[in-house]
Amino acid sequence: MKILFLDQSGKLGGAEISLTDVAKPYRDHCLVGLFADGAFKDLLEQQQIPVQVLTTEQINVRKESGIIQSLSSVGSLAPLIAKVAKLARDYDLIYANTQKALVVGAIASFLSRCPLVYHLRDILSPDHFSRTNRQIIVTLANNFASLVIANSQATRTAFVEAGGRHEIAEVVYNGFDPKLYQNNDFNRQQVRQELGINGQFLVGHFSRLSPWKGQHILLEALALCPDEVTAVFVGDALFGEQDYVQQLHQKVAELKLEERVRFLGFRGDIVRLMAACDLIAHTSTAPEPFGRVIVEAMLCRCPVVAAAAGGVVELVDIGKTGWLLSPGDSQQLAQIITTCRNQPQQAAMIADQAEIQAIQRFELTAINQQISQLLHRILEPSKIKR
Repeated sequence: MKILFLDQSGKLGGAEISLTDVAKPYRDHCLVGLFADGAFKDLLEQQQIPVQVLTTEQINVRKESGIIQSLSSVGSLAPLIAKVAKLARDYDLIYANTQKALVVGAIASFLSRCPLVYHLRDILSPDHFSRTNRQIIVTLANNFASLVIANSQATRTAFVEAGGRHEIAEVVYNGFDPKLYQNNDFNRQQVRQELGINGQFLVGHFSRLSPWKGQHILLEALALCPDEVTAVFVGDALFGEQDYVQQLHQKVAELKLEERVRFLGFRGDIVRLMAACDLIAHTSTAPEPFGRVIVEAMLCRCPVVAAAAGGVVELVDIGKTGWLLSPGDSQQLAQIITTCRNQPQQAAMIADQAEIQAIQRFELTAINQQISQLLHRILEPSKIKR
């Protein structure tokens, strides 16, 4: 099976990391077409997955865009659409991984008569998308996609509630390679010493710095916790959110948390940092379509507390594989942090059970087999290009 994958981003996010995992089995018969250059291209090349940057023109449509801006951008996409349509004639299907990729892929699919698959990795709600963009996504998916893969039941439900066709939407969770999270070549205490954490209870937050990711919630909770509780924030701002970073630093000063907070920026050693934490906090204030960091924490055998909204509630079994809290409730978060700190044996049992369930539910090979079966289902064997 030959697949033309499309992604709008040159930057590395959860959607891009997940696409890399999906594309690996097809690397001898695929191409990943990007709409921007950057670290994502570098990762694909490192994984020996064929990649090509298809345009250097910025696509000026955002999730909050209105109808005029959305429609005015279509004309500027014409050269890119033509290029993708020409490429698609040599492939069995187009696999759109993001919203802008869907726009380009849908029209290219119509022009090339190449089937379209859309991997939906966002919740189509007012929290994330303007009404216009929700309508565009649903209309294109309904009329051009043979299959919509949703990364959680919550994502699928939001798609259907927005007007999406339920019969083309299937749920497939993100996949993970457990071996990548079971590396014991590093010393946990050594990592904590590098961070300047000695004898303290360490809470980790792993996400880009963005208002809806809720880093400020953890800061507020930290102020309510014993002084021995410290936090590290791994990630930085994307998409013009530097103002929020400044707000976070101001809040640290206001709450007098300078000695208890570390901002580490983007890091490439996520696994060793997660394994050094006593608890990992997920604090999104809006529904999360999946919650990749939650599963990663489980695979690192680190207890996790997460905001109960969207796909997150499908990942955590309360009291058995982690804790859930009401989104935005810093007081409840502080209570859970304190409980985890005061009951280390219970926390360790929860972490052990979470690891077992994460391996059973999200193992990458099994997930990729699910996707392969769905792709073959929409293609007649005689039409698969060799």
